Amino acid sequence: MKSKVEREESTVVGRRLRQARKWAGLPQDRLGVAIGLDETTSSARISRYETGVHEPPIATARLLALELGVPLAFLYCDDDDLAAALLNLASLSATERRRLLRQLDWRMPE
Repeated sequence: MKSKVEREESTVVGRRLRQARKWAGLPQDRLGVAIGLDETTSSARISRYETGVHEPPIATARLLALELGVPLAFLYCDDDDLAAALLNLASLSATERRRLLRQLDWRMPE
């Protein structure tokens, strides 16, 4: 059975943000302060993002992703397998990433 918090999550961004924050072991208030939110409202703002009450502006999402060490695209990825792939790709060096993409015969659309 899902917890009350999980039932309240209504956005992909909220779900991914909570997931990445928990992996990082950061409480909501510390994460908010780390990206420059006011100390008195940081926990409430992050909570609203996580529950889907508000969606962070892209500039804020970029700061959150940077602080949490995940690619920005991870926060917006609605497919769990692709989200995991994004995390794995992001952990590779640029050389390793290009090598893997060549092995997959991946091509950029022109």
